[in-house]
Amino acid sequence: MNALRLFFILLIATSCQTQKEAKKVKNSVVNNSPNIVYILADDMGYGDISALNPNSGIQTPHMDQIIKEGVHFTNAHTNSSVCTPTRYGILTGRYAWRSRLKKGVLYGYDVPLIEETRPTVASYLRSNGYTTACIGKWHLGLGMSAKDSNKPIGSKNGSDSNVDFNKKIKGPNALGFDYSYIIPASLDMPPYVYIENGRAVELPTEQTKGKNQNKEGRGIFWRAGEKAPSFVFEEVLDNITKKTTAYIDGKKEDTTPFFIYFPLTAPHTPWLPVGKAVGSSKAGRYGDFVGMVDDAVGAVVEALERAGKIDNTLIIVTSDNGSHWKPEDRKKYAHRANYIFKGQKADIYDGGHRVPYIAKWSGVIPAGLQSNQTMCTTDLLASISGMLNKPLQDNGAEDSYNLWPAYVSSVESPIRPAIVHHSLSGMFAIRKGKWKFTPNLGSGGFTKPKLTYPKENEAPGTLYDMEKDPEEKNNVYKMHPEIVAELTHLLEQNQAQGYSNK
Repeated sequence: MNALRLFFILLIATSCQTQKEAKKVKNSVVNNSPNIVYILADDMGYGDISALNPNSGIQTPHMDQIIKEGVHFTNAHTNSSVCTPTRYGILTGRYAWRSRLKKGVLYGYDVPLIEETRPTVASYLRSNGYTTACIGKWHLGLGMSAKDSNKPIGSKNGSDSNVDFNKKIKGPNALGFDYSYIIPASLDMPPYVYIENGRAVELPTEQTKGKNQNKEGRGIFWRAGEKAPSFVFEEVLDNITKKTTAYIDGKKEDTTPFFIYFPLTAPHTPWLPVGKAVGSSKAGRYGDFVGMVDDAVGAVVEALERAGKIDNTLIIVTSDNGSHWKPEDRKKYAHRANYIFKGQKADIYDGGHRVPYIAKWSGVIPAGLQSNQTMCTTDLLASISGMLNKPLQDNGAEDSYNLWPAYVSSVESPIRPAIVHHSLSGMFAIRKGKWKFTPNLGSGGFTKPKLTYPKENEAPGTLYDMEKDPEEKNNVYKMHPEIVAELTHLLEQNQAQGYSNK
């Protein structure tokens, strides 16, 4: 009897000790600064991830697994419906229309959009003990040197760029990144050259004639311009993925936390699926290319596992805007890249800026969590600050809110009071709660009509109840003049005061 009693006492003591150790391990993970990998797809829609779209024509098992093991946000938006301004907002926590870029995007030879004095996610994390890396598509302007100082730098087609690629190029390393390996802009914009830590890996000594999708087929497009001899369009996605996984492999024995900003080149044009991806989807070469995006996500996860870093890494996957899935694509394929949402990339409609946003961190983010919080991609900086419990600098992050509580728990009350949306042409909209208000008519982007004017007795703008009408079909502008007045004032206030989060 005494022996049996002793056995149970030891068993209970062991069980208590095990629970204490488990709690200790979990607390150590939470208290330590996690590695952060931010994967930014280029032009991927909400409906492209199979776990978010039951009728998707694409299978995305790696992103589906992140959703299964972590959190996904159903109401996440980019701060712009095109790429350059969204990237600006992600890194600075500030709406890009507050910068000099009031509409459109930059090109490969344009000067930097982010001032070196402005705080970024990278500079904030570096000041808090992180090593930082940017690998992939930059598209935020570069500081290049001219061959002839009496002539301007750059052109949209890159036929006579006047750039001295032998000299140092200012880019990510001037904005808080310790390491960078980038292409200057989109994969369809010259110059077609890799730049590592401000140096051209290979000089762009060739000229490519470019590709015209009217001749080559939908999505096979790039502009003519300067190209490095070994730059192969079909290999870029794989190349930057290997650079990223190699960076992670190199951190196996390093205990310093790292931040990787991994902006992909896909599924933006040119749509160039290769190998086993070809024919893998029911959405043509676009869908096949999205499959390669999913493979890139899987390769990063595998590298983190290989390096023993997966359990203390926050992985975020999102997109810089909605998919460029045109009406003709919707006629040809059953796949809905932007899910049920109206419009496409560049538009003020939700299809232009509502994006997938998924994240996992083992033991910290609950598996299978869904958040309906209204989120903007400008919120990254304040959310990381909230996660680390370390303050931001006083200047900067003017439009960033701490959404971290919604990453790790079910938060019912709204954290972010409103989002200001912005289209390719500079059209504005504002979302507050269930309401979305646009003071103009038209898409402001690629969908026709881009801009239209009210007919007699027609409302001059739109107001949608996004809870009842997420497809933006029923304009209730005239039925709720008090909401129109409130949101008009709020939009104008956000524009005038230079910030939204104070």
